[in-house]
Amino acid sequence: MRLGLVLGYWGAAPTTGFVELAQEVERLGFDSVWTAESWGSDVFTPLTWIAAHTSRIRLGTGIAQMAARTPTATAMHALTLDHLSGGRMLLGLGLSGPQVVEGWYGRPFPRSPLTAVREYVDVIRQTLRREKPVTLAGRYHPLPYPGPDGTGLGKPLKPITHPLRPDIPILLGAEGPKNIAQTVSIADGWLPLYFSPERWHEVYAAPLAGARPGFMVAPLVHARVCANVDEGLAPIRAMLGFYIGGMGAQTRNFHADLMARMGYGTEARRIQELFLTGRREEAVAAVPAAFADEISLVGPRERIAERLAAWRATPVTDLLVTSRDPLTLRTLAELVL
Repeated sequence: MRLGLVLGYWGAAPTTGFVELAQEVERLGFDSVWTAESWGSDVFTPLTWIAAHTSRIRLGTGIAQMAARTPTATAMHALTLDHLSGGRMLLGLGLSGPQVVEGWYGRPFPRSPLTAVREYVDVIRQTLRREKPVTLAGRYHPLPYPGPDGTGLGKPLKPITHPLRPDIPILLGAEGPKNIAQTVSIADGWLPLYFSPERWHEVYAAPLAGARPGFMVAPLVHARVCANVDEGLAPIRAMLGFYIGGMGAQTRNFHADLMARMGYGTEARRIQELFLTGRREEAVAAVPAAFADEISLVGPRERIAERLAAWRATPVTDLLVTSRDPLTLRTLAELVL
């Protein structure tokens, strides 16, 4: 397995020391570093800053939100950063959810998410191949624009700049079985949000069937080297309480749906109920420690080393580690690499 560092997105202020941390994991032998976006900092600018201060480590968007940019705009970002970094770009994409897409970007969430994702990837592939002007008779991303409110003067184009690599790897954040199956067929890798090595076969084996050699399976893994497992799991449970309880409407929360598919349906509904009625501390307390532990690597070095055996027995190719603790990162490098 390879290791990646997940830096996520900024909070109220820019994250301090993120460049130095990227440089440190590059020295430790990590393969990749990943940035994110929600409704604050964007995903590409910090990654470009990291690219300028590193030389080898691959640079991933984990994830770039599709609603934030047209597919051709995303392809422009990717080909530009790929040139500037000497071919280190990994393009991770995701739809986000209705609350963000409609509330922040002011666009309708697609009624057919599978179609929207497929079209988006198609346009990016065409752009990067640069074989001919990009066209698509699509439902969500038609090119040229055919709408009745347009001028009718749209002209098919191909990028002026020749991409350094026509095959920049594209990875998708997907959670439902149909979405994962489509990811296997149209993308170069998959970015699972929650992955349990104990349950992967029952939850993911069917949609992952047919993945070709080299297909990346790169889950986010919360990690912390510490003496007390319960204390180490506390911030992970807090994060899960927020995402499962509040990152989506009660009737449409992809994180809660995934937790239910992983065998914690009753608990997921209870977390949502508590969070959405303003009882956030109770929502966090309702997150099962067992669930937080399944998707994490927490505890003393010996416990983490033992649990890594289960991860190695899965299709996972890359562990994308969310920790910023130097001891944890160094320990994982020693145990994994």
